Amino acid sequence: MAVLLRSLKHLVEALMALCMVGMVLAVFGNVVQRYVWGTGWVVSEELSRLLFVWLVCLSATLAFGEGKHLGFDLVTARVQGTKTAAVLRWLSRVLIAVALYYLISGSWQQVLVGMDSRSPVMNYPLAFGAGGTLIMGVCMAVMVLLQSWDDWRGGPPDRTPSHSPDPAHGPAGNIKATGARP
Repeated sequence: MAVLLRSLKHLVEALMALCMVGMVLAVFGNVVQRYVWGTGWVVSEELSRLLFVWLVCLSATLAFGEGKHLGFDLVTARVQGTKTAAVLRWLSRVLIAVALYYLISGSWQQVLVGMDSRSPVMNYPLAFGAGGTLIMGVCMAVMVLLQSWDDWRGGPPDRTPSHSPDPAHGPAGNIKATGARP
């Protein structure tokens, strides 16, 4: 299982790198063409915007899976090891699930609308752009379910930086040297 997850992580990182390279080439090539020849690539803006959407969705999914996504653990970090901490973890997962429900349902509606709409320059279905947020939401929902299942079975309480075994972090996720939040 660990090999599969590591391979999946490397695949996502490779896709992110390809998106970044495509964006840099499209924008830099457009700048050079405009400066040297006084013209540019028509597809540059549309392509870089599409690649940026996918880059953000892939990186947010990867960060969520690694427990590095934006989080607020001011209260839960102070009540570790108690029943209150477990209740707060479950409450936060329920709130995340509600937010993901709205993200997934809204993205699905955008995908359906985008099936019949085409981009003006590249002529791809606009559903392809909205598909990034749909895939991101579904992947995050699966991760929340897996975290909940692990917690229910008595596994590790959470995969957040505040519970990281990293020696640079203290018991509440603070950096020991400065006392600042990561």
